Amino acid sequence: MNINITLSQNDLSSIKEKEKMKEKVEKAYSTLLNKNGLGNDFLGWIDLPINISEKEILDIENTAKMIRKQAEIFVVIGIGGSYLGARAVIESLKNNFDYINKKDSCPIVVYAGNTMSEDYLSDLIEMLDKKDYCLTVISKSGTTTEPAISFRIIREHLEKKYGKQQAKQRIIAITDKEKGVLKELANEQGYKTFVVPDDIGGRYSVLTPVGLLPIAVAGFDIRKLILGAKQIREQLVNENHIDKNIALQYVLARNLLYKRKKSVELLVNYQPNLVYISEWWKQLFGESEGKEGKGLFVASVSNTTDLHSMGQYVQEGSRIMFETVLHVNNSNKSIKIPMLENDNDKLNYLLKYSLTEINHKAEEATRLAHLEGDVSQIMITIDKVDEENIGQLLYFFEFACGVSGYTLGVNPFNQPGVENYKKKMFSLLGKK
Repeated sequence: MNINITLSQNDLSSIKEKEKMKEKVEKAYSTLLNKNGLGNDFLGWIDLPINISEKEILDIENTAKMIRKQAEIFVVIGIGGSYLGARAVIESLKNNFDYINKKDSCPIVVYAGNTMSEDYLSDLIEMLDKKDYCLTVISKSGTTTEPAISFRIIREHLEKKYGKQQAKQRIIAITDKEKGVLKELANEQGYKTFVVPDDIGGRYSVLTPVGLLPIAVAGFDIRKLILGAKQIREQLVNENHIDKNIALQYVLARNLLYKRKKSVELLVNYQPNLVYISEWWKQLFGESEGKEGKGLFVASVSNTTDLHSMGQYVQEGSRIMFETVLHVNNSNKSIKIPMLENDNDKLNYLLKYSLTEINHKAEEATRLAHLEGDVSQIMITIDKVDEENIGQLLYFFEFACGVSGYTLGVNPFNQPGVENYKKKMFSLLGKK
């Protein structure tokens, strides 16, 4: 994994400005690793790749095997970090059309509790009428409105379909170790449980059972995912020189651009199965840095698709953004462009290229065009989309987010603004 930074001429910082920002980044890096900053009681994720036990991994793997024997569908009930990490990994690794042509023994993973749409939940229940399924409900408290409503509805459906005793064997609760409504219910009903660690917040929880259980149920190698995170952690934690630490390089670049009035960071991918990596990334940085009137607005596009929609704005619209391009060196599969004798579509000139090479040329051309249009770029490169590389990427972004939040001067591990809408919603609904 590596990172390249290309700045447009208008965004080139002075040596003095760059050195001043370097000092801030280095101080933030020390704050994170010394655990003496705001939110330091939520730093368990830093050492998670080396602290997760063999016993816990085996428990997750064995539970996943049990679910695969019972279920055609696995319902993940959660919102925010309680489902986005798992979905990001699963969507990036799965066959793009597994919902149509599922051949292996793994259940299809679907999601609930991330919306209060009555149509969505009704459609889900109709589908669950026809399929064998298990579910996991993920919540520290058990009272977060969206997942709590979905769990109540789907749990009733599960109990009616299988009977209360068998339904208990199909529910896994991932919750607080000791307290909360969901923990009490799990104890009372005898559900299989996994723990959400006290010192890890939801958006940093993908390498806990919150993410690992659904990923394992979907049939992917959680050991390789953890290994990738462990590998990148070794570099990021032990290399304090910015020139050799890619997370610090990313933090430095994005904060320099922010200081120069670039207020939007656009994460760009060229693989449709990475869309939910972008969704997870948006929650990670948006919820971590968007405080006290500060922070980049994080958005995303999926190219080349969005070059035919948002591409126009990026090229010639308001100069408020920079791009972070997620580049993948190699594809996992190959397909050839067939030759036509009459070449009536004028594509025979492309026969010497693979489709991945053509995609890369489109990516390179877009970067050059956007640089000419005064859009600076940061490029993050992974070798290919697999468990190990995705594990590296997720940990890289988590680490960079922690350092960047401290560089910005905010607590990267709380989300006080999320509570505002909840209070107003409860008031409107007449909750006492």
